[in-house]
Amino acid sequence: MQTPSEALLAAASVQDVVRDAEGRRLTLRRLGALDRLRLLEAAGAELSRNDRWLGMAVLACSVAAIDDLPWPMPASKQGVEAMVERLGDAGIAAVSRAIAPEAGADAAIAGN
Repeated sequence: MQTPSEALLAAASVQDVVRDAEGRRLTLRRLGALDRLRLLEAAGAELSRNDRWLGMAVLACSVAAIDDLPWPMPASKQGVEAMVERLGDAGIAAVSRAIAPEAGADAAIAGN
């Protein structure tokens, strides 16, 4: 029998894996409240108001590993841009398809 803490840690360690059109294995992470807050800080005041930039940044930051090689959560605008460049169109599209239901739920909650 697991303790409540063990159950939470086990649930957090479950990650989705998708393949992009280039055949790369993308391991996804679920962004928590602190992750999103840090992303806003990395984006800065101007980009934090740019929904399209933030949407692309969330997709890029949702990748924890590419072909089982870990990729840390970007901590700066340049880090986000490097991750977007690394993923390219194929990677971003695969991540978008994988987390699309979550994005729709967020929009519904926000009233959009």
